[in-house]
Amino acid sequence: MNHYETVFILNPVLSEDQIKETVKKYEDFLVSKGAKMISKEDWGLKKLAYPIQNKKSGFYHLFEYQVTGEAIAPLEVEFRRDERFMRYLTVKLDKHAVSWAERRREKLKQKAKA
Repeated sequence: MNHYETVFILNPVLSEDQIKETVKKYEDFLVSKGAKMISKEDWGLKKLAYPIQNKKSGFYHLFEYQVTGEAIAPLEVEFRRDERFMRYLTVKLDKHAVSWAERRREKLKQKAKA
């Protein structure tokens, strides 16, 4: 089981329900491939550095999970087929990135409590 992080940008014209449905669909897809979800973050609507598909903003989401390497290619094929996705990036985390992600999650928890 490898540790992965996927960040994706969804089209800004989607409704809140459509966004939740899309995120849930891909979370279920990963779980069906044997993934263990570690963290999900909704970063909200953000301005893009440059226009993508003539859009100036997008809804950002982050998944952190553990899964075998064979599950990544089918996930990315699904991302390419779905017109709701503007961009995505999947990164395999090494031990240093995993510890950094854990510290980042702890800081977010501390902020949420304050």
